[in-house]
Amino acid sequence: MKATLSAPGRVRALDYVAAVTVTAGGRTLPLGGVALPNRRLVLRWLRRQALRLADGHGRDPARPAPWLGARDVRPVAFHGSDAPEELRAWAGDRGRQDHAISALESGRPALLTVVDPFVGLCVTLGGWPVDLCGWAAASANHPYPPRTEGA
Repeated sequence: MKATLSAPGRVRALDYVAAVTVTAGGRTLPLGGVALPNRRLVLRWLRRQALRLADGHGRDPARPAPWLGARDVRPVAFHGSDAPEELRAWAGDRGRQDHAISALESGRPALLTVVDPFVGLCVTLGGWPVDLCGWAAASANHPYPPRTEGA
């Protein structure tokens, strides 16, 4: 976790979340995600998932891959597109990685979306900071509403 000063004398902790989603036919489905303590680990996880998705191109997604780890996303079948090459290019481009780290460092999300126009499939890899301490403080000031069912 990285601690920063958000207001004079107030320390807040930042955690990061990374996720991969697929959008097709107007529906968005999560393929997997993780919470990580720093932006470098978020970027490493996103790069790994980009390469896994690209390397899985042409394989049957219904068959579980032997290299699927507990924190890895489920595979996606791309259909005649450049999406796998776009994923590989992003994962290997140092300039784009530096841009993603800068975005996370400044509190903005780092996103990559690749499109398979053949079937209208969009795969989005994203990472963003989550202010857990600020969220916890805000929720402590606003208690849950009273339960009313059965009344």
